[in-house]
Amino acid sequence: MSTLNFPPVLPSPRDDAILLKKAFKGFGCDTSAVIDILAHRDAAHRAYIQYEYRTMYSEDIFKRLSSELSGKLENAVLMWMQDAPGCDATIVRQGLMSETSNLDAVTEVICSRTPSQIQLFKQHYYARFRVYLEHDIETHTSGDHKRLLLAYASTPRYEGWEVDKEVAANDAKTLYKAGEKRLGTDEKTFINIFSSRSAAHLVAVDAAYQNLYGHDLKKAVKKETSGHFKQALLTILLCSENPAKYFAKVLHKAMKGLGTNDTALIRVIVTRTEIDMQYIKAEYLKKYKKKLNDAVHSETSGSYRKFLLALLGPSG
Repeated sequence: MSTLNFPPVLPSPRDDAILLKKAFKGFGCDTSAVIDILAHRDAAHRAYIQYEYRTMYSEDIFKRLSSELSGKLENAVLMWMQDAPGCDATIVRQGLMSETSNLDAVTEVICSRTPSQIQLFKQHYYARFRVYLEHDIETHTSGDHKRLLLAYASTPRYEGWEVDKEVAANDAKTLYKAGEKRLGTDEKTFINIFSSRSAAHLVAVDAAYQNLYGHDLKKAVKKETSGHFKQALLTILLCSENPAKYFAKVLHKAMKGLGTNDTALIRVIVTRTEIDMQYIKAEYLKKYKKKLNDAVHSETSGSYRKFLLALLGPSG
């Protein structure tokens, strides 16, 4: 469910490339023109613009955008110009490798994506960085968090909706024995079930857990685990039930309190705009009694605000 607002007639990618070149000319960049073009084009069209721009001007549009824009707007636009798997690969690589490693972002991207999305971004990861994703996870994370990320990133999972209720109930009992019933937690069991079961199956496990023990699995995870391991388990669980609700929560957390976590704000808006942003906006309004557009408007400013609001689409 994309929120992109297209003009009544889409110009050709070639015309867009010419207009962008014009916006870069002279002293200072016409950022409004750049936003008006790029924020209203889908992924395929943006890829064609890149191709046309390189063909006509023998110049990489990424490099040009990077030299013309700056700060948060530059980060957002450069992320937006990548295709979805390339974008995921970049976020994870930066999160793992940078001095101020951002394991929240790494965990969010890996644990919220479907198995086929993970396969695709792993291919991009290797093609771009000449190293396997698993190798970087192995090197830059630790403990149960590392074990869960490795298992989740490399286990093929069923993506359909069929569920065996009996197996789900057994999983719920196994998790109870591995967690709340004993002293200390058997993390291996949590890793095994969470990394090998389909999203629909985990929803059934959660329901069975609630029926058997009077509270949901999320409560058990919060009680029994901590740190990034807890975040990874909760992300898998919440995204198997309702990804839009999960991302609404991440956005709210990025904007609440003093200051804004712009890295998280950009990451979620850019990566979800063409997937489920309409649903995220609906969940945000339902839970926080405020429109997402209004929240973003009050937390951002200038061209950066204009760009994010253009991606979010009308404030319906």
